Amino acid sequence: MTSKPAEALHLRDLARLRRVRDRIDREYAQPLDVEALACGVHMSAGHLSRQFKLAYGESPYSYLMTRRIERAMALLRRGDLSVTEVCFEVGCASLGTFSTRFTELVGMSPSTYRRQEAHTTVGIPSCVAKHVTRPIRNREALATEPELD
Repeated sequence: MTSKPAEALHLRDLARLRRVRDRIDREYAQPLDVEALACGVHMSAGHLSRQFKLAYGESPYSYLMTRRIERAMALLRRGDLSVTEVCFEVGCASLGTFSTRFTELVGMSPSTYRRQEAHTTVGIPSCVAKHVTRPIRNREALATEPELD
């Protein structure tokens, strides 16, 4: 059985983790690192990383990069910015890291995505487009379709 102080500590840590996740969602285009995120919630970087991964299934850095890639996908679909401009617009400092992570999550390079996916979400409400075009994170394996007999 969990003691009251331990449960209170756990709930306080979860609230801090939500604040970190919300900050990443809001400030994804800003220079963020685990040290700065941890400092903002009065945790050590190591403790934040471990607890964030336990709570959300991925590291804070991975979550940040996924947010950046999601936004990059929307900008690339618009088609009015180059891949380099999109890279810097979403807060990435390295075109190589951006391209590598984009390819890992989306399954194609940013330039290929821009060329193939331009205007595919025209006429679709943005909330639906965001869900449909969401990149697959490392922890999410593609499930095979069950066979119906």
